Amino acid sequence: MTTASRSVCVFCGSRYGSDPAWRGAAEDLGRGIAEAGWQLVYGAGDVGLMGAVANAAQAGGADTLGVIPIHLLSHEKGRRDLTRFVVTENMHERKKVMFMNSDAIVVLPGGAGTLDEFFEVLTWRQLGLHAKPIHLLNVAGYWDPLLRLIDSVIATGFAEPSLRAFVEAPDTVAACLSRLGAQLS
Repeated sequence: MTTASRSVCVFCGSRYGSDPAWRGAAEDLGRGIAEAGWQLVYGAGDVGLMGAVANAAQAGGADTLGVIPIHLLSHEKGRRDLTRFVVTENMHERKKVMFMNSDAIVVLPGGAGTLDEFFEVLTWRQLGLHAKPIHLLNVAGYWDPLLRLIDSVIATGFAEPSLRAFVEAPDTVAACLSRLGAQLS
């Protein structure tokens, strides 16, 4: 499989958050996905970090696969100008379609929905259901509390130390893209 046929799933917020660095990271990630010749797989929204990553990827010429549950079409302003646009019945189906159509996962800042998406793919990895790379893009330390929680879960005996090895936490888009390039080649 060539890198041109690789897909990167990006889970992220439908808001921009309070730090402009997060929007910048989303835009840089979208541009980087396009420059690498990868497809962006994302939540199909045209709002927040979701919209920022998609706009940048599209502007750079990347193929885009957007997946959105029917109940969020109006709330997240589902984009229909994507390479492929899939409407699912529910959130669980959305995550599954996004995951099944990707070779790696990058998690930008986000809220409860983003956490849900992250924990689902992490759990699937822990159970041995996949070996896809998972990156928490830790711009401005956003994911530091989550990384400490994962370390605590391990330290208190609720998970094996291997759990931490399933998650990479680059703090720059450049570092994330570099690692993805090595992993997807």
